[in-house]
Amino acid sequence: MGELRPLGSDLPEESRALAQALRELFDGLEVSVRRYAARRRRDPGTLSRYLNGTRLPPWRVVTDLLADLAEHRGTAVTSDAVELVRELYRSAVDACSMPKHGVEVLEEQLADADRVSRRSSVRGDVLGDALLDRTHRIAALEVRLGQLEADWKVERARADQLAAAHPDLSQLLEERDALQKQVFQLGEELQTVREQRAAAEARCELLERQLEAVELPTVALPTATDTRMPKILVVDDQPDNLLAMTAVLATFDQELVTVRSGRDALKALLDHEDFAVTILDVQMPEMDGYETAAQIKRRARNRDVPIIFLTAMGTDPEHTARGYAAGAVDYISKPFDPWALRAKVAVFTAIYLERRLRAPSP
Repeated sequence: MGELRPLGSDLPEESRALAQALRELFDGLEVSVRRYAARRRRDPGTLSRYLNGTRLPPWRVVTDLLADLAEHRGTAVTSDAVELVRELYRSAVDACSMPKHGVEVLEEQLADADRVSRRSSVRGDVLGDALLDRTHRIAALEVRLGQLEADWKVERARADQLAAAHPDLSQLLEERDALQKQVFQLGEELQTVREQRAAAEARCELLERQLEAVELPTVALPTATDTRMPKILVVDDQPDNLLAMTAVLATFDQELVTVRSGRDALKALLDHEDFAVTILDVQMPEMDGYETAAQIKRRARNRDVPIIFLTAMGTDPEHTARGYAAGAVDYISKPFDPWALRAKVAVFTAIYLERRLRAPSP
């Protein structure tokens, strides 16, 4: 199970070309499918189907394979090699993308968000226990210090003798101060972990709605007397990318506002209203996506507009953490799956309309 077999004769040309490239990369690792699947904690049968061309892998599987091969050889992957694989992958996505692949992409994101939530929950429990222990120890020290202070007040006349009888007073004070400092630090860390878990839980809820959007023919939108559909802002400095995203999102009955820089994005948000979501490229000249997102979040008028980072930089934890810190609600990599992107936009549109429906009448 999970081993490679000859490529089928009925494979589409684009799928065959991608599978052949992935097999060449995999051969360079000099391990079995089962062993590599165990290393990456993937199902060997599914990994085998990726390499046999019968299933389109999420882009992260491809980047993992490139990274592992580079580590195995002790050399960096060249940008030309990455771009070649990226073009093969993009062609396969364009030719073969189906709802099933979009579901796989979203399920992988959901697994990542769930993993962050569980880690944060466990870390929060540990910090909570440590915080409780320090609090109890401080309480015990306060009792001892209170008794000593009472003795001082009652036995003022014998202060010198009492101080000599309790030489550990200053040591107790130092220990209490150190514990109070630990309590403060633990409290701050616990708050950070709780915020991380809350954010991860929110992402899980969003991704579950996005999975439903892929699996169902249409997303049920809330009905209201105001039937105006919100706009979609797309920001990318590459005209080809704007054309690709316009083609993918053309099925929505919504106005697409496309711009090619962060400054133009800020201007568009001032000139237009009612944006359901902003799809923002990261790598742009002058003002990159992170800086653009930070500027958007500083404006009271725009700070509630969801931001999806769409980037060729990959979805490793360092980049995603920076994206979420900049205010993004989602972070996906190029080449993107059109079904997954449409599902995300559909869900954010539904959320926008739900908020409008709940908003009090002027």
